[in-house]
Amino acid sequence: MGSSAIAFEAAPSLGIAPKAAPTSELGDFRFRALMTETDWASLPLAIRRRFSKRLTSGQSVVYAGEILEARMSRVGWCLAQAARLIGGPLPLTRSPRSPNAHAASVVTVTGGMGGQIWTRLYARRSGFPQVIHSSKRFAGPTGLEEYVGCGVGMALTVYARDGALVFRSKHYFVQLFGRRLVLPAWLTPGTLYVTHADLPDGKFSFTLQIFHPRLGLLIRQMAVFREAAS
Repeated sequence: MGSSAIAFEAAPSLGIAPKAAPTSELGDFRFRALMTETDWASLPLAIRRRFSKRLTSGQSVVYAGEILEARMSRVGWCLAQAARLIGGPLPLTRSPRSPNAHAASVVTVTGGMGGQIWTRLYARRSGFPQVIHSSKRFAGPTGLEEYVGCGVGMALTVYARDGALVFRSKHYFVQLFGRRLVLPAWLTPGTLYVTHADLPDGKFSFTLQIFHPRLGLLIRQMAVFREAAS
């Protein structure tokens, strides 16, 4: 599914071998391969292009924007603080509205791991900005995993909903001494959703939410970005 097309230049009479099109002309269909054809086709063209952009190892795309909303419950705030022990993968700012809170997201392709490094920078009212690192790898039972630090990660499912691209945590795991341990549901913060929705003028929204089955919404952060540089 989603295999890339190859263009050929051939001269059969001369016995010249076909010549493949340059790699830069081909798309990256790894995200597309994780979804059904119907889901993929339902996404706006801008989202499909954004998640089919081919980058070679070491190349990056920079997205600049601002945080529009950042709120969390008391339990969510405690969870974000506790998560600092594994690198601080959750937003730390708690404010219903965060006007002029600048943000940046950098996606870098890595050759050795066959995935992507996502670096997100969130400005704060005081002090240094918060920097969050995570690694997406096309592996595991769902075909996509995200590592957040200290061997902790999530298996993710990918689907379309109301014209937006959604990443949903299926389970959490810890890798220790070469072994992978899937955490029981009661040891996890709940289900994580990251929604990528298209907006006018080349912008898109990035919304992170964590829902606990008993405690409800723990964390919600929404930011708006647009591509700044590749």
